[in-house]
Amino acid sequence: MLSDIEIAQSAVMKPITEIASDLGISSEYIEPYGHYKAKLSESLYKKTEDKPDGKLVLVTAINPTPAGEGKTTVSVGLAQSMYKVGKKAVLALREPSLGPVFGIKGGAAGGGYSQVVPMEDINLHFTGDMHAITAANNLLCAAIDNHMQQGNELRIDQRRILFKRCLDMNDRALRDIVIGMGGKANGIPREDGFQITVASEVMAILCLAADLEDLKKRLGRILIGFNLSGEPVYAADLNVHGAMTALLKDALKPNLVQTLENTPALIHGGPFANIAHGCNSVRATKLALKLGDYCITEAGFGSDLGAEKFFDIKCRFSGLKPDCVVLVATIRALKHNGGVERSKLQEENITALEKGIVNLGVHIENMRKFGVPVVAAINRFHTDTDAEVRVVEDFCASLNVPVSMTEIFAKGGEGGKDLALKVIDTIDNRKAVSNFHPIYDAELTIKEKLEVIAKEIYRADGVQFTTAAEKALSEIESLGYSNLPVCVAKTQYSLSDDPAKLGKPEGFKITVRDLRVSAGAGFVVAMTGNILTMPGLPKKPAAMNIDCDGNGNISGLF
Repeated sequence: MLSDIEIAQSAVMKPITEIASDLGISSEYIEPYGHYKAKLSESLYKKTEDKPDGKLVLVTAINPTPAGEGKTTVSVGLAQSMYKVGKKAVLALREPSLGPVFGIKGGAAGGGYSQVVPMEDINLHFTGDMHAITAANNLLCAAIDNHMQQGNELRIDQRRILFKRCLDMNDRALRDIVIGMGGKANGIPREDGFQITVASEVMAILCLAADLEDLKKRLGRILIGFNLSGEPVYAADLNVHGAMTALLKDALKPNLVQTLENTPALIHGGPFANIAHGCNSVRATKLALKLGDYCITEAGFGSDLGAEKFFDIKCRFSGLKPDCVVLVATIRALKHNGGVERSKLQEENITALEKGIVNLGVHIENMRKFGVPVVAAINRFHTDTDAEVRVVEDFCASLNVPVSMTEIFAKGGEGGKDLALKVIDTIDNRKAVSNFHPIYDAELTIKEKLEVIAKEIYRADGVQFTTAAEKALSEIESLGYSNLPVCVAKTQYSLSDDPAKLGKPEGFKITVRDLRVSAGAGFVVAMTGNILTMPGLPKKPAAMNIDCDGNGNISGLF
């Protein structure tokens, strides 16, 4: 089989004007970036505001494993499959960060015959959104340091600056740095650090903003630190939030591209789910609902992270109400959860599968706690035996959950028709009516919210706080932010905060080691376990496999 990039490079793409036209969007509402990418204009929102919404389908997954699950691939394939069965679907996905593309992933635009294209563009600079977010973030950082250099009228305490610089690249050397060295002319020396752009509050704000005015207000509410009297200092106090908005004006517009089968896709925003809220932009999702019968969107990593935050943060703020959850798994990943080494996952192992399938069961049960019906999507591999397939089918039947064995990677939309029909049947034929609701009340205390998430979603015995976390919590509460939802930064590999605890961990507590408020985004971030907001590169980064020849042909993106 051809590699992902070879498949993508051989695709016959339609001009982006045709993709827009198929959605009923005339040329006056698109801003082309070349032949195959475009921004959608602000005026399109006004034009479509009276149109009825389509149905909202969230694609999520079990806890990720080295064996892979293929959540984005299923999202893309499902949208293609909807067209195969006569339904109009619009994808609403996140855009990839360069960090993992050059680090561990090599690409993040789906795979096989279920990809979004132009794949190279999407995985690299795309339309410049990531760079705009980085620039806006670092403008605020520059303004903070310049304000202190120029007399520090706000009396900012250089020891208590919370807002960090960012970069869209994995670079562990930038986690903790000292700036302002070299004498008085170079600024005030202080400790600082970088986050990866997708973990930044500016990224979260862009993805949750309702419009340009809301974006500007949220940027102004960023808590940058404290003054010498212990009082909060906000971005609006520095009066650069207007300039930040100017940098983000075009980035706020969703990006229109297509799949390999010319299905329309809106790709916009890209916060990680293990360190941020893990969903694409509210604006892209809402527009997709106006443009299609179905909006297919995804939430990052396992449902304990991305889906929980999609429901409790994104839907709470936006009023979105999902109609169905598609939960992605592979038999190989379930066997890994059952203790099988990666090198032996191709061998039939019913015992390990029966042991590891409890992870799938927890995720199904968790999604139902939000009142949303579930369809299980199993990415079928040629090494999956009939006996293993029966175990999964019987397990899902015992939970009264429809299950589809998909071949979306190898066959594209054709390989997901059964999944599409089961999603349609679940939603349109009211086999299971969505009664969506967040899992906790916003008026609960921060500790109470974390207890609910820990016990109901992670199946923990409770939550324990370090001394530093208790101190941060008191400060956040004193600032009046107790009513904000909670965004948990946690390992994606386990339902617990320990990546080694696979399957269905029991008898543990979640340890919160720190808390910080993202006042502009509108949530409190709880740091658990050994989670870093600036990842590092692995021993052999994916960048070593990526190349570009003299004719500009890129290879190694996969």
